[in-house]
Amino acid sequence: MVKEKKMAFSVDEHIVYPKHGVGVITEIGEQEISGMKLELYVIRFESEKMTLRVPVGKAEPSGMRSLSSSVVMDKAYTTLKGRARVKRTMWSRRAQEYEAKINSGNLVHLAEVVRDLHRGGDQTEQSYSERQIYESAISRLAREVAAVEEIAEKDAMIKLAEVLTAA
Repeated sequence: MVKEKKMAFSVDEHIVYPKHGVGVITEIGEQEISGMKLELYVIRFESEKMTLRVPVGKAEPSGMRSLSSSVVMDKAYTTLKGRARVKRTMWSRRAQEYEAKINSGNLVHLAEVVRDLHRGGDQTEQSYSERQIYESAISRLAREVAAVEEIAEKDAMIKLAEVLTAA
């Protein structure tokens, strides 16, 4: 028995997939896998030059969501302006927590990582792994800001840098 499910997303819609960031649904189609017909969202992640196929029924449980609302965007900007909260735990533990926040798909958690790892001109140099995590977080944040505000990704990066330096 096949249950008809309302489509939560549509073709050409920008979405956020937790582990990959902002993508665009290029098509919604059927594919036969192991003798079962599955309805799939085909999502293109331009930044990663990757295409992902997500079964319609697994989209929400996987954390796939629409772009953030202006209310969530405002919370993210407020978070960026806040004081960095760096725990005094070992770097490996913090790195795991940062990675989990980045892959959560939550915009405010992403802003927390960017805020905590951002280094102003007067602060100490970042380690290679800190810089890698920071770059990953800020580029993912910039892609969502760009998609929500309908601006170029480089303009979103400039805007984020301004918010961070004004903090």
